[in-house]
Amino acid sequence: MTTAHTIAGTARPGPGATGLSIAERYRLVRDTTERLAAPLSAEDQTVQSMMETSPTKWHRGHTSWFFEVLALRPHCPGYRLFDERFLFLFNSYYEALGPRHERGSRGLITRPGIADIARYRHHVDEAMTDLLRTEPDPVLSRVITLGLNHEQQHQELLLTDIKHAFAQNPLAPVYCPLPADRDDPPAPPPRWIQVEGGLHWVGCDAGTTDFHFDNEGPAHTVFLNDFQIADRPVSVGEYLEFVEDGGYRTPTLWLADGLPLARDWDGPAYWEKRDGAWFARTLHGRLPLDPAEPVCHISYYEAQAFATWAGKRLPTEFEWEVAARRWSDGAVRHPRDIRPHPGPLHPGFDQDVWEWTASAYLPYPGYRPAPGAVGEYNGKFMVGQMVLRGRSCATPPGHDRLTYRNFFAPAARWQFSGLRLAGEIQ
Repeated sequence: MTTAHTIAGTARPGPGATGLSIAERYRLVRDTTERLAAPLSAEDQTVQSMMETSPTKWHRGHTSWFFEVLALRPHCPGYRLFDERFLFLFNSYYEALGPRHERGSRGLITRPGIADIARYRHHVDEAMTDLLRTEPDPVLSRVITLGLNHEQQHQELLLTDIKHAFAQNPLAPVYCPLPADRDDPPAPPPRWIQVEGGLHWVGCDAGTTDFHFDNEGPAHTVFLNDFQIADRPVSVGEYLEFVEDGGYRTPTLWLADGLPLARDWDGPAYWEKRDGAWFARTLHGRLPLDPAEPVCHISYYEAQAFATWAGKRLPTEFEWEVAARRWSDGAVRHPRDIRPHPGPLHPGFDQDVWEWTASAYLPYPGYRPAPGAVGEYNGKFMVGQMVLRGRSCATPPGHDRLTYRNFFAPAARWQFSGLRLAGEIQ
């Protein structure tokens, strides 16, 4: 069954797209957020199902707060705040910008309602439109481009967060219907790509792309031994073999920190067994497992345990990047739309789930956080997290790069996270 259902319109260029003005890119990104939120009721947009997730209306408010605080207030003389209280309510973690509402209590804020959030977004958008009637100077342009990429991150979070909330609902709500024309081919057998070791160039430097986050640079060389890596992620069918072989009940497969979690899990997040058959909670509702899709919603611990069970290992983030550069022609290929569920697997480094790597999230040699509040964007989280590479079905168009470093705590699994196997050349 195919699940390549577009929920944010047809494929559209993202913030780094050439040929569009920054004002046009701004409008495209802001409109996409509203299209993603449109299927959700006021109740849907208020719920917060765990501390790590946020309500939809908070995502809509916070991304507007970002432009209001970092673009409009410093660069638009006479700008009038929509509501001064929102400075506190929609700050996420920027200590330099003042106090903020407790993260785990965002779902308790029934007011402002979604109509108020819509007015807030309109107020900010009108001011930004006026500000962008003339081409911004380089400093403001960088801030706005960062804000657009920041909002694209929250577009993906909007989907993963409401999916987690819907998964707690016994009625198995449907965010959008499953397309009727579904005809998935079986997952192709994985091919093993062999990569010669030596010194390899990784990361980004300023000027090498339209945009990259600061944690993707500076570019530098790394030494790698010879290795091999699968040309596609692990499938649902392959992961189901691990589950049914007792993978979650075999302590020798698991890291010590993950073993207590494994004892409480029977499979990936959102999987459930009914009358001997496996199903998954998806944004299309409850569906039978599709063995041709990439497995997703697994933690780093599950990815590592599966790799051990399969006699392989996870690639490092640098092995992943070097192989992807060589075999994907410099771009992560997949249909450029935002979709609520991964599609069938294809060979050749196509991406539809984020992939756990064996690399801790640490700064690159020579990394320095930017001055001011934007310096809090990435650097302060470089501890206790693991790197994921690639993109997912919910990653917005134009927001993926081979150097992109996503990161989450090793137990996290509400994201569209899967794995790709690697190993030594035999």
